[in-house]
Amino acid sequence: MTVKELEERAARKADLVKVRKIIREQAEKLSVNTGYRKQVLVCGGTGCTSSSSLKVIEQLEASFKELGIDDVLIVKTGCFGLCALGPIMIVYPEGAFYSQMTPEHAKTVAEKHLIKGGEIVKELLYAPTVHADGSVIPFAEIPFYKHQMRIALRNCGVIAAEDIDEALAAGDYQALKKVLFEMTPDQVIETVLASGLRGRGGAGFPTGRKWAFTKASVSDVKYVCCNADEGDPGAFMDRSVLEGDPHTVLEAMTIAGFAIGAHQGYIYVRAEYPIAVERLNIAISQAREAGLLGKNILGSGFDFDIDIRLGAGAFVCGEETALMRSIEGGRGEPRPRPPFPAVKGLFDKPTLLNNVETWANIAPIILNGAEWFASIGTEKSKGTKVFALGGKINNVGLVEVPMGTKLSTIIDEIGGGIPHGKKFKAAQTGGPSGGCIPAKYIDIQMDFDNLVAIGSMMGSGGLIVMDEDTCMVDIAKFYLEFTADESCGKCAPCRIGTKRMLELLTKITEGNGEESDLENIKEIAEHMKSSSLCALGQSAPNPILSTLAHFEDEYIAHIHDKHCPAGVCKSLLNYYIDPDKCRGCTLCARNCPASAISGAVKNPHEIDLKKCIKCGQCIAHCKFNAIEKR
Repeated sequence: MTVKELEERAARKADLVKVRKIIREQAEKLSVNTGYRKQVLVCGGTGCTSSSSLKVIEQLEASFKELGIDDVLIVKTGCFGLCALGPIMIVYPEGAFYSQMTPEHAKTVAEKHLIKGGEIVKELLYAPTVHADGSVIPFAEIPFYKHQMRIALRNCGVIAAEDIDEALAAGDYQALKKVLFEMTPDQVIETVLASGLRGRGGAGFPTGRKWAFTKASVSDVKYVCCNADEGDPGAFMDRSVLEGDPHTVLEAMTIAGFAIGAHQGYIYVRAEYPIAVERLNIAISQAREAGLLGKNILGSGFDFDIDIRLGAGAFVCGEETALMRSIEGGRGEPRPRPPFPAVKGLFDKPTLLNNVETWANIAPIILNGAEWFASIGTEKSKGTKVFALGGKINNVGLVEVPMGTKLSTIIDEIGGGIPHGKKFKAAQTGGPSGGCIPAKYIDIQMDFDNLVAIGSMMGSGGLIVMDEDTCMVDIAKFYLEFTADESCGKCAPCRIGTKRMLELLTKITEGNGEESDLENIKEIAEHMKSSSLCALGQSAPNPILSTLAHFEDEYIAHIHDKHCPAGVCKSLLNYYIDPDKCRGCTLCARNCPASAISGAVKNPHEIDLKKCIKCGQCIAHCKFNAIEKR
């Protein structure tokens, strides 16, 4: 493909994509003639697909055929972000936001809204988009979206992820064209350096410096790698970028290849991401066919190609040296550094590795300039950050906000607050490598340095919200169980340390803890942090140390009082029936698998604590709130 052909191809669907971006950004009034009367975008990301969004598309196609609708375009996109409401369907040009769609709902929308002269089906819209007077506002104006700033996610939920023409129309590969014909490799690296972009995979190392180090290494062969081995519990940022806009990663890796002098790239993605893998394969095939990957890209004389390597789900393969070892076909184990991958990486050659979200920021920086990106965020944390918002939060989903956005804004405005009126207790960031943010820091500005200062870390972007019913000792145990299971076993501090700390935490949650156990945990943690071979072992103690720092009273309650304040740790709980509330309906007794409840009909019942297995079935079936844990 020549540059002229690229521009012509990008123009074919430009109006289709433009109308969607206008609605999303609310930048101006609609005045674009797309050739279609309406466009219907249905989420084809993992979350909505698991809720049968593909059946919604099938029903729309069947209804269109039955109703003779031939001027409405159906588009299967990536993630819209508001995963709690899936499957999601948006109708343009209105920006009508239909949530929790079913095939039956899709048929109704086709018959009432999508036919000529039809009207929006208000009862199927996401409630916040409908005012009390019945008027409808575009989804971009609701709190979940209006507080966000989308850079990495700019095309997710906007374009058909499996159509390179829509990617071109949305601006993909324009930065590559600029780099190949208007910039030198040094200018590319200087732009990334000046932008202040830091790695979004966890450590926050300056991206431009990593590129400069790799370029400075003298070698006949160099490699560019993408870390898409997203292993943190509750994290799905990278997966959503790959599912919604895979070409932005291919473009950025090609730009990096040009900048450092590499001609081959590898994307290491976990096999548990089948949709992401499929769309990456489609995107690579399309880019090669279009001349945007392979030999003589855009007639520039520059060669670069990309291949995919699948990971088997080992968490340790998120560490860069273990990842490269796995690509080579070996066991995924880290190796000592130095030498760093910029000097000796994949196949012992200089290698540049960034994660998916980092790559997704490269093209906008090249097109809009370093100053533009550096103007967003805080002094030392530039740009935006994508968070996978989960846990005890109403709006579970994917959000992208400027660095420095307050945690309270993310939880209360974007996230819609805590369900059932519960109080916010803590937020876990950084997954098994991170720490907990207690309620007293609810207004902390979310950036790399602020989180480290309170014992947490940004990590890759998992943000798990916890309410007052969460036991922080149990949370620490959960993350330690994960890291103990995922340790590769190569180094003793991690292999042994995680197990010893887990034994001590288990002892505490079972009511057998002693105060000396806390000192032993801290001592083991310090040895692990200083002696472990890779970041898995070095950071594994973080969830324990942060919960000890902010919630030590809960540990003391477990040890001295043999009591779990949150009522979570089974060994420290007993179930009681309040005789004043019990009506003797017998539902609890009939559903108790251990036959631990006795009592006559219409008389208060009792629980035999020796028989009780603490399964919670009695509470689940009691209609009078007569059973409590204490």
